[in-house]
Amino acid sequence: MDLFTHDKEVSWETLGGGVSRKVMSHSPDLMIVKVRFEAGSIGSLHQHPHTQISYVEAGRFEYTIGDQMVVMASGDSCLIPPDALHGCLCLEEGVLIDSFTPVREDFLPIQTLPSDSR
Repeated sequence: MDLFTHDKEVSWETLGGGVSRKVMSHSPDLMIVKVRFEAGSIGSLHQHPHTQISYVEAGRFEYTIGDQMVVMASGDSCLIPPDALHGCLCLEEGVLIDSFTPVREDFLPIQTLPSDSR
C-alpha cells in the first residue's frame, strides 16, 4: 500500500463516452478516484454495494440518486448509500472526486501472481 500518490504519476484510464478515471489512493477499506467528464458525457445509472461520496472538483453535473435529481457544481458533494441506483450527466466539463468504502476492487488492475519456477 502506497502512502503517497502523485497525480502526475497516475495515468488516465479511458472508459469511453468522454469519461476517464484515475485511481489515486486505496486500502482495503477506502479508495479515492478522480473521474473526468467531457460536457454531455453520461455516468450511466448503476448501483454497487459500496458507500460512495462524490465531490465536484470542477464543472456542473445533473446527479441522480434514487428518485432525486440535483444539479451540482464545483464545491458540492453527495452521499450515495450502498446499493442506491445513481448516475450523472455532465452539463459542463468537469472532474468528480469519488471516495468508496470498502475499496472498489473492480477498479484495480488484475494482479498476476509470479509463475511457479519449479
